[in-house]
Amino acid sequence: MELKIREITCSDNEQMAKILRDSLEDFGLNIPGTAYFDESTDRLYQSFQGDKQVYYVAELNGELVGGVGLYPTQGLPSDTVELVKMYVKSSCRGQGVGKKLMLQCIEKASDFGYEKIYLETMPELSAAVSAYEKLGFVSLDKPLGDTGHFSCTIWMLRTLSLSE
Repeated sequence: MELKIREITCSDNEQMAKILRDSLEDFGLNIPGTAYFDESTDRLYQSFQGDKQVYYVAELNGELVGGVGLYPTQGLPSDTVELVKMYVKSSCRGQGVGKKLMLQCIEKASDFGYEKIYLETMPELSAAVSAYEKLGFVSLDKPLGDTGHFSCTIWMLRTLSLSE
């Protein structure tokens, strides 16, 4: 099994949009207030071309199987970046792909100079919530920033240490 994490390219847009939407459908979350309907979902490459932001994709044996991004969401404190659009194909879940993507983002957030990473998710994604907790994310009582994802009811934050 060869897992490669790399930055997204324009040619990945269509496949990543399908992985994202299929993942949400798997959990019955193809509903308003989720990334399913974000206008950026079909153009992830273009959406992550600004300063201090990035979107990574995972290739398993040459096949695109997932992705995750860091985005300086409006309304977040300047020292905080949002972890966004974390999705892995159903056939590859539980194989460490998501963890490798997350670790890449944690390292990059620190490189960018951020002190905290924020994310939003939903109770239906309990395996993801558990994975986030194992990587040091803690639950918050209310959302931060202006994500537009009003269907998300779990908000989490991780403080980066100087060694990351």
